[in-house]
Amino acid sequence: MSDRDLEGWTIAFDLDGTLVDSAPDLIGTLNRLLVEEGLPPVPMASAQTLIGSGARALLAHGFEAAGASAERAQSEALFERFMSDYSAHIADGSLPFEGVVETLERLKDRGAILVVATNKRSDLSELLLEKLDLTRHFAAIVGPDRVSARKPSGVHLREAVVKAGGDPERAIMVGDAAPDADAAKDAGMPCILTTFGYTPVPVETLGGDVLIDSFEDVEEAIDGILSDFYVMRALKF
Repeated sequence: MSDRDLEGWTIAFDLDGTLVDSAPDLIGTLNRLLVEEGLPPVPMASAQTLIGSGARALLAHGFEAAGASAERAQSEALFERFMSDYSAHIADGSLPFEGVVETLERLKDRGAILVVATNKRSDLSELLLEKLDLTRHFAAIVGPDRVSARKPSGVHLREAVVKAGGDPERAIMVGDAAPDADAAKDAGMPCILTTFGYTPVPVETLGGDVLIDSFEDVEEAIDGILSDFYVMRALKF
């Protein structure tokens, strides 16, 4: 294995639940709004079922979990309050998952292009990654506002890879939930899924190519996928 054996490959990462455990601050903002609205806060354990589909869905599901109607959470003013509070507290308790920094550094040393492909708004993604000193690892940070279609569309992944300077035909997705798995399938990309992220359904049912229990297992999963890729290519000739 050469020192730069991942040159020509792009690894696309989801953000919340994959790179960063952002539940403390997302649920923290939700709970502050619930209390302001005279509703009970939701337990942190709710994060797995509430996070993953964007701020509006988080508000709707959070209000339902607190015993209110989802319609009550659809106010544009409430959404703006959520975004303002979350921006102010975006990295109070959020941290990279164990092994993230070391793994990203090794992947870059091996020549891989790294890109973030997230349904989190790009400015918020950049703010969070900057505060956690993770921005330096990525060639591009691509939220739904920077592509023509968001996950679960494969267009999101393919356009994100191109924006990072990579080839969508040589790219791998790393995520934690259905939008990641579905987008990877739609884009024709292999998909690695974490078992420690935010998904309301069992991750085993999402159709990922490889499941990992620790971020430190990302490299081994990538190596396995690439081994299969080169074997299949050799069999065609």
